[in-house]
Amino acid sequence: MGNILITASHFRTLCQKAIHLLESNGHQVILNDHELPYYSFEELAVWAPEIDGAIIGMDQWNEQVFQIAPKLKILARFGVGVDNIDLEAAKRHGVQVVNAAGMNANAVAELAVAMILNCLRGIPELNRKLTDGQWSRAVGRDLLGKTVGLLGFGDIGGRVAKKLSGFEVRLLAYDPYPNREKAAALGVTLTDLDTVLTQSDILSIHMPSIPATRHVMNRETFAKMKPDSYFINTARGALVDTQALVDAVAGGHLAGAAVDVYEQEPLPMGAPILHTPGIQCIPHAGAETRETYSNISMMTAQAVIDSLSGKEPKNWLNP
Repeated sequence: MGNILITASHFRTLCQKAIHLLESNGHQVILNDHELPYYSFEELAVWAPEIDGAIIGMDQWNEQVFQIAPKLKILARFGVGVDNIDLEAAKRHGVQVVNAAGMNANAVAELAVAMILNCLRGIPELNRKLTDGQWSRAVGRDLLGKTVGLLGFGDIGGRVAKKLSGFEVRLLAYDPYPNREKAAALGVTLTDLDTVLTQSDILSIHMPSIPATRHVMNRETFAKMKPDSYFINTARGALVDTQALVDAVAGGHLAGAAVDVYEQEPLPMGAPILHTPGIQCIPHAGAETRETYSNISMMTAQAVIDSLSGKEPKNWLNP
């Protein structure tokens, strides 16, 4: 029935059920065998004229791409954020855009909690020293009794709060559209941005990347953070002024940070953030679990099938 381009990574190895679902509905699957979920414009241009649908990673889908994809009817984002897709351009070209809202929330929330613990106990650094031959113990900090602030209290922020509740922490959250019922159920105090910044021992950000949130964490907001606190970002790179974060840690105002997402991806190997003691960096791996791949692949495959058969796909973002 249709040619379906997959630019999301690991589809061949982790998403066989989704491939079977697409093929059993008469679609031909074109797989990305790269390790990373990125196609350049030149790579997209090879397939764009022939595809009817695509399940995509972090490649850029804009007017330039849509102009050379006349048959394209559906883009399914293998994840939640769609800042790599021009939704209005897609709509002008008759392309439905869907995402996998909620499907990676647990994996990202678990990673945020892991990053908090890594920061407090210095686990990566202890491992590095030991593998380098140094029996060098270090004094860390308990999570018990700390104040954890959440910037953004949607699905992922709420899951982080739930997972942290067993650690006996004080939970604060700022969200411009607060869910007071959920906050009360999870023991979270909803408050203003400045209160979260100034009172949190650990600050974890879970906001969407939109124009209004670009660089919400900047020199001014980092300066307001509690001295000797930690910053965690598993959300989006555009939320953070990267150099301001580097300076806040290198200058000693913050005790450290853990970062999964960046303003530029893939991150250049010479980027200062990679070489700043106290900042732990991983390569946008928040959703990288087998369970998440299985769930998202099935949801996006079904969305493609529904769209190309004339049905309304789930999570349609640009009607």
